Amino acid sequence: MTLSACAAGPDYRAPQTAALGVPAAYSQSASAPISEADLALWWTRLNDPALSKLVDAAVANNLDIVSAQARLRQARESLRQANAAFLPQISGSGSGGKNYRNQGGGTRVDSSGNVISTGASNWSSTYSLGANASWQVDLFGELSRSSEAARADLAASGYDLATVRMTIISELVTNYVQARLAQAQLRVAQETQSVQQDNYNIANWRLQAGLVSSLDEQQARAQLAQTRATIPQLEASLRGSLNRIAVLTGQAPGDATRALETVAPIPVASTDIAVGIPADTLRQRPDVRSAERALAAATARIGVAQAQLYPSLGISGNIGTTSNAFSDLFSLITGGVFANVAQTIFDGGRLASQVRAQKAATDGAFATYKQSVLTALEDVENAMASLNSARARKGEFAIAFDASNNAAIIARSQYQAGLIDFQTLSTSETTLLNARNAMASAQSDEVLAIAQLYNALGGGWQNMDNRPDEQ
Repeated sequence: MTLSACAAGPDYRAPQTAALGVPAAYSQSASAPISEADLALWWTRLNDPALSKLVDAAVANNLDIVSAQARLRQARESLRQANAAFLPQISGSGSGGKNYRNQGGGTRVDSSGNVISTGASNWSSTYSLGANASWQVDLFGELSRSSEAARADLAASGYDLATVRMTIISELVTNYVQARLAQAQLRVAQETQSVQQDNYNIANWRLQAGLVSSLDEQQARAQLAQTRATIPQLEASLRGSLNRIAVLTGQAPGDATRALETVAPIPVASTDIAVGIPADTLRQRPDVRSAERALAAATARIGVAQAQLYPSLGISGNIGTTSNAFSDLFSLITGGVFANVAQTIFDGGRLASQVRAQKAATDGAFATYKQSVLTALEDVENAMASLNSARARKGEFAIAFDASNNAAIIARSQYQAGLIDFQTLSTSETTLLNARNAMASAQSDEVLAIAQLYNALGGGWQNMDNRPDEQ
């Protein structure tokens, strides 16, 4: 019992941030404290009730989340199974039956005339009860290390569920913004098509009046057809985003997203986002915490492998009774208690190899953990760069849109007055179309960059039921 307090294998200690190469601050942001409340429901900061409703539906019904929840329940049962090994295992048995014997040949007597057998048939009864108990003493910590590994696996499964939830929310927001972008670009294309139809009518009228050659009319016709050609592609992009949203919310494409076909604006992005320090991100990212728990489980399994090198102690006992009559079943009770010590003497190095293999697995788990840390930091840095880029481009595209819109108005007026040729008008119209599309893209890119940043920071799982750190 004294030896059982000395569990084999190393005691796990989480690696320090210095060993993981974590910097003190991000390169592109001040170290403002991060708000867990903002992270937990970050999509609500976009102020779009339809989007918030879709996120709630995805969290409740997404099948990837349902699958991850099933894996979490499986890991919880594995922990219960590991803990059950600490307790005695008891089994019972009982039996009862009748035996038939038939001895033929009639009555037999010996040489003195005494009856040996009458040749009669007869029945006899047999009843028995028994119980067996066994208990493996956790002499060198094999059971405790197995339980430790199972607890770490359970926590890792919980963080895996959180990662799936976080990813689904980010993907849903992305597809929602892309759907609204497609609607905005469709509106631009349809409005541009209307203007270009007017331009074509004017060019055709001027051709009929002999004021211009057929070149203007053909250029206007080509420009109109090119704009019309973009509409089916935009409609397909919109349909693809809506179909993806339906599947993410656990529904079949079609009627599930019918309400989203009504045109709505691209969500307005929030301006202030606190990113905290890199150490905060490592605590908030569930995939990083899952990798850390996997490292803890691998470390505990070194102890499981090492404990098998040492002797094992088992205690067992049994109790039972047997009788030919049920009324006498408890007249005689027998039992016994046994202790068993076993030690592997020679196995060709198999157990020692298992220890080395588990140490190698732990080294691999540490590398995976460190890689997840570095990837998380990379994700945050990239997301901040994307957000800064999107905001800078949005400001310049706003200027370009205003200038190209003014230029297009002037060009239309001058073309109608016959002061410029159609090529000049076509150029100004194309510039305006590109500017309007670029402006819409910049607005969506800003929102998508914010979604990317919140996802990189590990937002979206903090308010889930049965948080992994509460397991």
